[in-house]
Amino acid sequence: MKARNFRYIRPSSLEEACRILADGGGDAVPLAGGQSLLAGLNMRLSAPKLLVDIGDLKELTGQTHHDGVVRLGALTRHAELLGSELIQKHVPLLTRAAAHIGHVAIRNRGTLGGSLALSDPAAEWPAVLVALDAEAVLYGPGGRRSLKCREFINGIYETKLADCEIIESVRIPKLSASARCGYLKLCRKSGEFANALAVAVADHARGYCRVVSGAANGAPLVLTQASQALVDNRREPEALRGAIAADLDHAADRHFDDFQHNLLMVAAMRAVREVTA
Repeated sequence: MKARNFRYIRPSSLEEACRILADGGGDAVPLAGGQSLLAGLNMRLSAPKLLVDIGDLKELTGQTHHDGVVRLGALTRHAELLGSELIQKHVPLLTRAAAHIGHVAIRNRGTLGGSLALSDPAAEWPAVLVALDAEAVLYGPGGRRSLKCREFINGIYETKLADCEIIESVRIPKLSASARCGYLKLCRKSGEFANALAVAVADHARGYCRVVSGAANGAPLVLTQASQALVDNRREPEALRGAIAADLDHAADRHFDDFQHNLLMVAAMRAVREVTA
């Protein structure tokens, strides 16, 4: 199957790109790495009339850190996070998660901002960024605005990104030297999307702990009782297991079947035990 006919344009600036998207309304979509968009076009799951190629915009690139925050341009490729000394020093969880994304070709082309904008519930970055308390910086005709990733993602493929806006960058608080992170992705074989995903961050030096389940029938699910168990430095397996089970049971609107509930439970428990061991 082939994509329907569409127009293609490559703007020279972020401002121009947003103006084109605004003029095109819902018929224009940005193209970054294209690892999800182009597949959707070829399967005719999506049929925009105009592709706005933002893949060469310098405003969307770069890795910097300042005042305890790491800034990553939205066009940061997954593969860049594997070899970045800045990331390995300040947010090593990103390096770890990037290694589990797709295959080499996908990691070389796919972008951090593109994954966040799509917000596939089974993808790595939405859950990881929510666990790290990251925020998305959005640029549009009205200027910039920032949203915590937890607030930015509404549900399955749903975000607060307006049609005329583009994710400019992601800002992530640096982890302290004593921080511990747990991560587990369960899938049938390497390179696939997750059947269950869990991320745990325990940074007691900053007074911050959070446990998140991904591939959870919606936006990343913050496990509040499990997160509080980390804050309280609970280490007893039964207490941790009970907190995770209570969080999953409380999310009745997610409609987990027994198999999925068990997968999410196992993933979360292993991620949490990794930071408490």
